[in-house]
Amino acid sequence: QVQLVESGGGLVQAGGSLRLSCAASGRAFSGYAMAWFRQAAGKEREFVAGINVRGDTTYYGDSVKGRFTISRDNAKNAVFLQMNSLKPEDTAIYYCAAKAYIFTPTPTDYNYWGQGTQVTVSS
Repeated sequence: QVQLVESGGGLVQAGGSLRLSCAASGRAFSGYAMAWFRQAAGKEREFVAGINVRGDTTYYGDSVKGRFTISRDNAKNAVFLQMNSLKPEDTAIYYCAAKAYIFTPTPTDYNYWGQGTQVTVSS
């Protein structure tokens, strides 16, 4: 069982940066692949970024490649999303998610979810 709590969202102007954090509690965090998803109003949940259990392989959605960076600190049970060059279309609720072992970009494969943090990018 893993509990996830996101933080770091807020309002930022286009071109700005935000850093999201996800604190995990529970057992064996290092055995979980982690991912960030987002959901904008009226749209389906979208894969943003993912990271394998060791933290040495990362994955990104096409819309954020080159702008966002995911990382994790297994010693601190945390995963991060550094978001640079933000655009108004990045506005969404951002969710941290965990699944055992193998990364996938499919939201329905994830067992554990945080409550989400709102990111709003103004033009």
